[in-house]
Amino acid sequence: MDAVLQALADPSRRTVLEILRRNPATAGELAEALPIARPGVSRHLRVLREAGLVDVRQDAQRRIYTLRPEALTEVDDWLEPYRALWRNRLDALHTEITRGKKART
Repeated sequence: MDAVLQALADPSRRTVLEILRRNPATAGELAEALPIARPGVSRHLRVLREAGLVDVRQDAQRRIYTLRPEALTEVDDWLEPYRALWRNRLDALHTEITRGKKART
């Protein structure tokens, strides 16, 4: 999970993941969408591959990158108790707001 979180810490890598969430892309296509040179995109893709967040397949002369969402499962599981905490707090806030509106009427 640490490698995934470290990979997600960089905004350019998060942008790459957002693009790949929509559709597979080549390094060249990703470089066109980012304000960094292609060698930088390649370095980001290597980090994402090593963290297990993207897969790459060869298609003739091109390498096609795809998102591996299952790599985020461990992070999602870790975040669940925090989501539950916020859901409970937001539910309590909603209850208090509703009580306040009833008290004013």
